[in-house]
Amino acid sequence: MRVRFAPSPTGWLHVGNARIALTNWLEARKRGGTFILRLDDTDTGRSKPEFAQGIEEDLRWLGLDWDEFFRQSDRIERYVAAAEVLKKKGLLYPCLETEEELNYKREQRRKQGRAPIYDRGALKMTAEQLARAIENGKSPHWRFKLNTRTVTWQDGVLGDRQVKLPSLSDPVLIRADGSFLYTFTSVVDDLETGITHIIRGEDHVTNTGIQIDILEGLSGRPNRLHFAHMPLLTDAEGGQLSKRLGSVSLRQFRRDGIEPAALTGYLAALGTSNDPVAASPRDLVRLWDITRVSHSAARFDTKQLLALNRKHLHALPFEAVKDHLPDGADEPFWLAIRGNLDLLPEARDWHEIARGEITVRPQPEERALLEAAIQSLPPEPWDETSWPTWTAAIGQATQKKGKALFLPLRRALTGEDHGPDLKTFLPLIGRARAASRLQRAIG
Repeated sequence: MRVRFAPSPTGWLHVGNARIALTNWLEARKRGGTFILRLDDTDTGRSKPEFAQGIEEDLRWLGLDWDEFFRQSDRIERYVAAAEVLKKKGLLYPCLETEEELNYKREQRRKQGRAPIYDRGALKMTAEQLARAIENGKSPHWRFKLNTRTVTWQDGVLGDRQVKLPSLSDPVLIRADGSFLYTFTSVVDDLETGITHIIRGEDHVTNTGIQIDILEGLSGRPNRLHFAHMPLLTDAEGGQLSKRLGSVSLRQFRRDGIEPAALTGYLAALGTSNDPVAASPRDLVRLWDITRVSHSAARFDTKQLLALNRKHLHALPFEAVKDHLPDGADEPFWLAIRGNLDLLPEARDWHEIARGEITVRPQPEERALLEAAIQSLPPEPWDETSWPTWTAAIGQATQKKGKALFLPLRRALTGEDHGPDLKTFLPLIGRARAASRLQRAIG
């Protein structure tokens, strides 16, 4: 098995890209195959070096590696040679219509009740007419002459699929400026690099029918590639998940503090009956089975992802996170606060609450309780017995209990209404800091 992930470096990777990359990687690793990263960067106007670098960074952040790598921009001579093969076979023909002329033709066909596909008018042009036009400064674009058949294949996810080629326009493979389109370069690369399985989004089904025809035109033999098209992702409400929304880019998830294991585990389970489990890609290989992916669109719900991220964080040992915690954060700190985190960066806030200065809002009606707290401060050293011992003494002195006892103390000590269990968090604050905060709370 040889599979490829072929993003265009024209923007940041989003979760739809990540799902396709992960699926290809899991298939390759499950079946002892080769995973190739190919940058489809022939669109020189939109491809940017920072996006190319970002793709590699984001994939590595997810835990994906690759066995081979290349850029389409390094293979232009191969596309030129392949184009010559198609021209000699009469399958690639020049066209001189402008975009305005093509739009007019499409509109006329619509008015006549016909499909707005290209009418192959350029095939009526003689060699002399073409030569004269080129002499006059016109540059042709080149179209592939589709077969008059229905292309069929057994899809690895969607089952029986077919594309009726006569219902489609002959695709443009080479622009008037001589640059190649993805439809063509992808086929050349897949053929020449020995790709065996193509796994991509359901929005490429029609492309697959066209590309099978181009592939057979180039190779002169029946298609041997296996295709699998993953249903597209929707948002939580079932609407289209726009890849242009920064909120679903891997870069934004990284900034927000989503753990890569939570994202890969969530993506691997989407569209299956499996419950998502946060795990690295390597740990997901054993249970991966592409045949369990549903034919229906899968909903990407950031709330579900956040819940999985939270569950994952709550179980992480100190060794797994110590390099990402604030300076001075130790294992007791992590064990005290991890159960209150949605995202790892929130640990900085709790470290500041434990070790730094916080804003305490005086509550006059709580003055008597806080004075009793100061008078009954336990002696050092403080450990997990200090909080229950202290609150028992305060309760006895004030006749307060439950929320009326614990909430004022939490506010005075942490500045928050909710947070980690003070039995384990109080020793992190320390006696001197606790006393100072209580004095400020009294006002």
